Amino acid sequence: MTHQNKPTAFDLIVITGPTATGKTRLAAELANKLNGEIISADSRQIYKGMDVGTGKDLADYIVDGNMVPFHLVDLYNPGYEFNVFEFQNHFIKAFDHIRKRSKQALMCGGTGLYIEAALAKYRLLKVPVNQKLRKELEQYTQEELTEKLAKLRPLHNTTDTGDRKRLIRAIEIETYNHEHSEESTHYPEFSHIIFAINFPRSEIRERITIRLKKRLENGMIEEVDHLLKTGLKPEQLKFYGLEYKYITQYVTGEIVYDEMFSKLNTAIHQFAKRQMTWFRRMERNGFKIHWIDGYLPNQEKILQITQTIEK
Repeated sequence: MTHQNKPTAFDLIVITGPTATGKTRLAAELANKLNGEIISADSRQIYKGMDVGTGKDLADYIVDGNMVPFHLVDLYNPGYEFNVFEFQNHFIKAFDHIRKRSKQALMCGGTGLYIEAALAKYRLLKVPVNQKLRKELEQYTQEELTEKLAKLRPLHNTTDTGDRKRLIRAIEIETYNHEHSEESTHYPEFSHIIFAINFPRSEIRERITIRLKKRLENGMIEEVDHLLKTGLKPEQLKFYGLEYKYITQYVTGEIVYDEMFSKLNTAIHQFAKRQMTWFRRMERNGFKIHWIDGYLPNQEKILQITQTIEK
């Protein structure tokens, strides 16, 4: 494919959509056409060794024999608790690096909170530990803590509320942000356009189940087992939710295989539903999302994207 000498009219092209819709491959093919590089907006692909469970298929980035450059993948060892503040800082660095070299920046992933944090230019701050607040929050029930966080900001998924420690930290962060609203993070100005892959819900459900069976056959259980053997505690892996939560429960003997499959399959379906709710909320908040028919071949999707960009 011939490469353009300069990026499109948009500084950042976003490719998103619910899980199991083929975002990465589409973004890679588009990046190859536009002389672009991809910034991952996936909250779990930043971890090394968490490959099968996060769908980190690096073969997706190989187009016409070329490896499309990508950023924000394999940054940290599992066990580290990455957050939105850090994502935003990494995003800014990667975006500036791509732009300085006159390449087209693309962002690809399904973590709506990360995408919105990048596009809305949230003013995020490095939040210190507040022992006094933590002591006070310890007295609340899980339900009361969840209500408290919901008053401070929208809940983007259950990983915020399923883990007590994470819930308290989220309240600590939001409380600090409210108290320090005058401080701001340097943020580059840029134009963006958002495309999201759309399938009927029934199709997404089917794709999730097929993909889950495939991943289980292709080493996902072995991956979790290996991560536990490297010294990660079961609680640390469960923290990452979905595949890592339920497969850890299976590997450690808490649940049997059929129960693991059934619970995990349901949890991923619910996750996809929450992703769609997040995207619809973004639209209500003024973000324009161009929805693309998932059934179209990638070549036609790319044609539709490039035509929309050129309008």
